[in-house]
Amino acid sequence: MAGLYVHIPFCSSRCVYCGFYSTTSLSQRQRYVDALCHEMEMRGPEQPSVATVYLGGGTPSQLSAPQLKQLFDAIYNIYNVEEDAEVTLECNPDDVTDEFAGELPSLPVNRVSMGAQTFSDARLQFLHRRHSAGMVAEAVRRLRQAGIDNVSVDLMYGFPGETLTEWQQDIESALALNVEHLSAYALSYEEGTPLWQLLQRGLAEELDDELQRQMYYTLIDHLEAAGFEHYELSNFARQGRRSRHNSAYWNHTPYQGIGAAAHSLCGNRRQWNIDHLQHYMQAIEEGRVPAEEEVLDRDTLYNERVMTALRTRQGLPLQLLSDEERNYCLRVAAKYFDCGWLRRDADRLCLTRDGLFVSDRVMSDLMKA
Repeated sequence: MAGLYVHIPFCSSRCVYCGFYSTTSLSQRQRYVDALCHEMEMRGPEQPSVATVYLGGGTPSQLSAPQLKQLFDAIYNIYNVEEDAEVTLECNPDDVTDEFAGELPSLPVNRVSMGAQTFSDARLQFLHRRHSAGMVAEAVRRLRQAGIDNVSVDLMYGFPGETLTEWQQDIESALALNVEHLSAYALSYEEGTPLWQLLQRGLAEELDDELQRQMYYTLIDHLEAAGFEHYELSNFARQGRRSRHNSAYWNHTPYQGIGAAAHSLCGNRRQWNIDHLQHYMQAIEEGRVPAEEEVLDRDTLYNERVMTALRTRQGLPLQLLSDEERNYCLRVAAKYFDCGWLRRDADRLCLTRDGLFVSDRVMSDLMKA
């Protein structure tokens, strides 16, 4: 079953670490929503039905209730959205006001993903986040009152100067929220971001690998002890609460992306829209989708399957590979069996616990040049 992703690029301010396409041109929101609806009308569904809908960004909660209703009306009029579809809306904690939460029951949203990042006000200020630590619990309370029984929270670790004890406190604060899903990512210094510039100027310093490794395994141990399933490198869920939309990405399920910078995948065909707000809207208004497309060759499809499947608890199904690909994969994997970073479970390759922290190295080595 297919997924539908709608990119909402608007942010009232830009976080120092963010490498996603976003804009602070908030005056363009209505024009952009109109363009999204028009793109959906022009492209139409690529699959018989849609099992997951995800509004990501950017900050989708920067849209007004009427704008969100306009979007969802278009989605449900154009696509065959399954009755039990997972419908996710990304939110910032400070956007979840009483008024915003009060509008949620009128929308088909049944899952909210919220960026807490940390429960330290000092670290939030360093990231240029708009919310305070105390706003996260209040936002969760409001979402519960609005009937949202599937809440996911994002965390970050590896801040300059952060200690293992401080990270443990963040984990405990997140667990105290009693949410259904947690995602946690090491702070990444992506080239071109303000954070990267701070690093280059000597105003920020990356934590050493050993401390980050300890933080990662501390995360795993705490969440598994609390009853969460570690189902993907950075994602943890209570029973039955995995992100169905993101799981579809990792399983190479077709998805359609709508909006500026959005990507789509259908079989061996990938498409991506232009990452420029004004150019995107102008093109849509002229009746054309400003997208590029590529047909993925066999080696690229193999590489992507390795990269996505090995991230998951299920691992890489060897039966999906050709004989040549399977032989190549197992030949390269042999050294990782020996050192204990990979294991073979029946007809699957899986990362071991020791292999999780070095997953990028293992996956890149298994790929074809």
